[in-house]
Amino acid sequence: MSNISLFGKKVGMSREFLKSGQSIPVTVLKIEKGRIINLVEKDKRGYSAIQVGFEKIKPSKLRKSQKGYFAKKNTEPKRFLKEFRVEDLSNFKEGNEFGLEILNDIKFVDIKSKTIGKGFAGSMKRHNFSGLRASHGVSISHRSHGSTGQRQDPGKVFKNKKMAGHMGDKIRTIQNIEIIKSDVENDLLYVKGSIPGSKNTRVLVRKSIKNITRLTINEKNEKYEKERKIPEKKKK
Repeated sequence: MSNISLFGKKVGMSREFLKSGQSIPVTVLKIEKGRIINLVEKDKRGYSAIQVGFEKIKPSKLRKSQKGYFAKKNTEPKRFLKEFRVEDLSNFKEGNEFGLEILNDIKFVDIKSKTIGKGFAGSMKRHNFSGLRASHGVSISHRSHGSTGQRQDPGKVFKNKKMAGHMGDKIRTIQNIEIIKSDVENDLLYVKGSIPGSKNTRVLVRKSIKNITRLTINEKNEKYEKERKIPEKKKK
């Protein structure tokens, strides 16, 4: 189930104390349990996948076609439907639910969320430009971005030019975030450091796509304690 993501919300930030007394900043995520709504067969679409529903929703907020779909599948309505490709469908069944237990043996995850929107921002704030000189001769242009093009050829401003505009409110993925601990009973996941977005921002959590070989904080502390217990060899 390495390709399957979990859906959740950002609760906020806190800190965890390790046995060594070390304080670790953590972000707390409330994970929603996913329910398998449909199995996509390779013979029909050319690939195998599972359709998973997350977060409850009132039937009154659904369209007629959506009500019919969930009634056909004989399951409660879900706000979000996500499709995840899998190699073998024999391990999955419609109506099955899963949650944090799929991350039991995983140490690092990738988290996708939306950044905080900052509204319309200038080039100095948005792109860290230095601006023009703050001296005599510069008239009302101290925080401008300067030239954006060339001459008559090409005679236009190229796409993706760094200029003033809407800042933030973008989907971003943070990779290789360490899991500090998981509370399966309360569906809470504690990850190291911060992630984009404000409180109640919806997030997608999946197993890290990269092969991470570095030690976690707990593993480093355990290794350090073992090295301390080994007595030093007496010098001859």
